[in-house]
Amino acid sequence: MTKVTVVGAGNVGSNAARRIAESNLADEVVMIDIVEGLPQGLALDINQSAPVVGFDTTVRGTNDYADTAGSEVVVITAGRPRTPGMSRMDLLDVNSDIVGGVTRQIADHSPGAVLIVVSNPLDEMTYLAAVVSGFPKERVMGMAGVLDSARLRFFIAEKLGVAPTSVEAITLGSHGDQMVALPRHATVGGKPLPELVGEDDLEALFTRTKGAGGEIVGYLKKGSAFYAPAVSSAAMVTAILSDDAGEVLPTCAWTTGQYGISDVYLGVPARLGRGGVTEIVELDLNPDEIAHLMEAAEAIRSKCQELDERRA
Repeated sequence: MTKVTVVGAGNVGSNAARRIAESNLADEVVMIDIVEGLPQGLALDINQSAPVVGFDTTVRGTNDYADTAGSEVVVITAGRPRTPGMSRMDLLDVNSDIVGGVTRQIADHSPGAVLIVVSNPLDEMTYLAAVVSGFPKERVMGMAGVLDSARLRFFIAEKLGVAPTSVEAITLGSHGDQMVALPRHATVGGKPLPELVGEDDLEALFTRTKGAGGEIVGYLKKGSAFYAPAVSSAAMVTAILSDDAGEVLPTCAWTTGQYGISDVYLGVPARLGRGGVTEIVELDLNPDEIAHLMEAAEAIRSKCQELDERRA
């Protein structure tokens, strides 16, 4: 039986659980939360949508990690969301405690699972989950690149007045200020993006993408983005469980020399499968793009070292 667990029954977690169930790739999706009744009620609601949507997956809500035992994939969404004026790094202390505790429980009950971390600050929480779980690094990854790339694709489509599905674009690096946009690798209807948009507009698009989460937080006042993060998480689960497709998605993955970068979690194109990250794909980057990617890697490495010192 294929089981997927989603940790956290907030907006991101519950929507991710729903989308994963709708994919029909798992027999059971377990949604766990510390709030009694919350995951149970949401699971019942999702299950009642099955006859309308047409899926057979069973969703179970629980407060007991024993119910998550034997999960093949675990999506960690637990943690405090941002509020207006907060950066992702402002959540480092509070969410490190939450993610660390959650990861210990998951490792105890599902020692063979693939972990997908969604909690912020994303890159550092992915590193923490790898350290705490003791899992092979390829079985621990972070969701950010799928989301950031989707946001960039939408903004490009909005700017040019085209369908978002006609835009191909990818972001690498960190989930934040060190995001690395690759205009040379972006196309609209097959045409290179730099031929359609000037330098100033390109910069504006990339800047807006970096701050896209904060823009949404500013509108909502309470809470943060959840629809796009949820579907991005579900897309990664789908890629892992489908396996045979070997889909390449921008993923926060452990580097082992790719792009000249090693021993740090970083947003890179990665092929996903049942074993987690099966390959990091190296794009043809120019020296300037590689320099920006290295800069992002060192910024993440520094924060991870700071995290280690706080935990010592």
